[in-house]
Amino acid sequence: MMPTMARCRRAITLALCLAAGVLALLIGATSAHAGVMTQAELARRFPAPLTVGERDAELPVWPLFRQGGSGGELAGYVFESVDLAPIPGFSGVPVNLLVAIDPSGRFLGVEVLSQHEPVFQYGLGEAPLFEFVRQYQGISLKQHIGIETNGRRAHAADASRVQIDGISKATVSVRIINESVLAAALLVSRRKLGFGAGKGAAGIARVRTDLPDAIGFQRLLEDGLVRHLRVTNAEMEKLYAGSDGARLDEEALRQPDDVFIDLYLACVSVPGVARSLLTEASLAKLKPWIEQGDQAILVMSSGRHRVPGDDFTRGGIPERLLLRQHELAIDMRDLDLDLKLLPGISVPADASLTVFRVPAEAGLDPGAAFDFTVPVTRSKGQFYPERIVRQLPVSYRVPSRFLIAAPGDTSWHAAWMDRRGDLLILLVGLAVLALALSMPRKLSSDGRRFGWFRFAYLLFTIGFIGYHAQAQLSIVNLTGIVQALVAGRSLSFLLHDPMTVALWAFVLVSLLLWGRGTFCGWLCPFGALQELTGKLARWCKLPQVKISRTVDKRLKRVKYGALALIVASALTGLAIDTLVELEPFKTAITLNFVRALPYAAYALALLAASAFIHKFFCRYLCPLGAALALLGRFRLLHWLPRRSECGTPCQTCRHRCDYQAIKPDGAVVYAECFQCMDCVVIHESEQRCAPRLLELKRARTIPIHADPGGAT
Repeated sequence: MMPTMARCRRAITLALCLAAGVLALLIGATSAHAGVMTQAELARRFPAPLTVGERDAELPVWPLFRQGGSGGELAGYVFESVDLAPIPGFSGVPVNLLVAIDPSGRFLGVEVLSQHEPVFQYGLGEAPLFEFVRQYQGISLKQHIGIETNGRRAHAADASRVQIDGISKATVSVRIINESVLAAALLVSRRKLGFGAGKGAAGIARVRTDLPDAIGFQRLLEDGLVRHLRVTNAEMEKLYAGSDGARLDEEALRQPDDVFIDLYLACVSVPGVARSLLTEASLAKLKPWIEQGDQAILVMSSGRHRVPGDDFTRGGIPERLLLRQHELAIDMRDLDLDLKLLPGISVPADASLTVFRVPAEAGLDPGAAFDFTVPVTRSKGQFYPERIVRQLPVSYRVPSRFLIAAPGDTSWHAAWMDRRGDLLILLVGLAVLALALSMPRKLSSDGRRFGWFRFAYLLFTIGFIGYHAQAQLSIVNLTGIVQALVAGRSLSFLLHDPMTVALWAFVLVSLLLWGRGTFCGWLCPFGALQELTGKLARWCKLPQVKISRTVDKRLKRVKYGALALIVASALTGLAIDTLVELEPFKTAITLNFVRALPYAAYALALLAASAFIHKFFCRYLCPLGAALALLGRFRLLHWLPRRSECGTPCQTCRHRCDYQAIKPDGAVVYAECFQCMDCVVIHESEQRCAPRLLELKRARTIPIHADPGGAT
């Protein structure tokens, strides 16, 4: 007993040291960067009269100086978008762009360093992409940047707006690239150029989520939570008085008292505002689209000049409502949701409802004023018309009681605070599993009770860990670390996903204690999905395929070959995006099968295979399972109970093991064991375990003794 307890203590100590070491590595790596540029390479790209200074100590940017004078004059900053705004593209990998801006916030240029967008790699080629990003040169961050689509230019450029040509067959990729450029440039302009009151992501307030109570509409207006703008034709005409745009609107002259625009604005990312205005069904539609840090603006509009306008393309950026904050232009994008107001809301009956989203990357501070403008343009002349623009301003501000003041420093800490509720549930779930696995014989003493426990836990894994928390561990986690270490990049990106980090920490500990089966058998959402698919197939009495042990042994080697190929690809950077698709986790769990047909068909085919061959993908193809099996060889405990009769002569557990992870001599092959614990249930059963049944039979045998009082 004492040696066993000592080994347990050593195992736990080593596991905790390993987890602490990994966490220290992650935290210590936050000062590194994810880009690929060096000062020498930048100097080659920005020759004289420009010089490249030392990389900034706080932000991954390089200053550009113009030669001449003492020390040189600041000409701008150059940086990589992947360092500051790694927005995933269609392939799941961010496009990396080299961006340079001058001290006034004007783009000096944008170049593509790397991209994995399928439309450019396998379709159009990269030439249209290179031409697209060249258009940013000379554009200011103080201008609203619109992207022309379908050969239609919505409006002419002016001091506040500019239009660039899009790519008709790559509209989504172009949109992501535009968001990456703007998000990265806005961050640098705030932190280094003093724009936006010098506030980066760490310096803005956050909306409180604990004040969901509804408020009366009149109170919303009084508190400024709903802003109202109403302008008649006559009032609009006064704005043009004395200019070349006066008396050009015939309808306004005929009907001066009619409404030109009747506009209501509300920030529905504030829970109390949303609940005060929208029906429950509309709230349910809106909620999945608003993530932490995003802002959502509800626009209710009627009149001749309603927002966003009859010719507006849903899902686009409005041209009739512009948003600025601290002089920086911030884009809003329509969510294309059909929302309904609560009965009794005092807005015109014919008002249109539109919700625009501002992503967190844009850096919109809910604690500062939202400066909206409604631009109105009149044209004079036919061939080369003169455009006369007037702005209708609307200022919006969220009251401080609905906000959490900006902390002094956030970054990845905020992500952990925001997920603290989910983290608590996950930790409780992991604690329950750890307690159960630490008492395997007690847990499995009642086979029926154990069956219900396992079924419930697999549902928890699929529903909470998988679809809700999005904590499906993946080989991509490992290849991402390999690629980052090879390139000298930061590992801080891992810390922004607290659920995955917490689960990995537990899995690393469990590898030392119990082996790879803790994750593969209990905590893998896709594995659980396969197992329940197999159970359903058996319940429906579908025929099951039993693979011979010789073939099974050979097939189990395939996953190790796949792992080696993927690791080699990660080290060289060749075809890594294609090879990691061997895993169906992204398709089945992360994207819930909402993906291109080949990917969805592949994931469904693997699930179908598991209906006939027990956990087919997990046993034979999973590269992550192979990696965990290799790491699990450092396991310190042989924790599954065995009897001396196991294997010699009893073969019950071996024949009942669906994973074929028990040798003829009764030893458990922990590298292939998924800890389903069926063998432990048999081991504890008085009806199914032959050695135990024999022991009980012998115990019930009544010995025959001679009668001492009988005849001799």
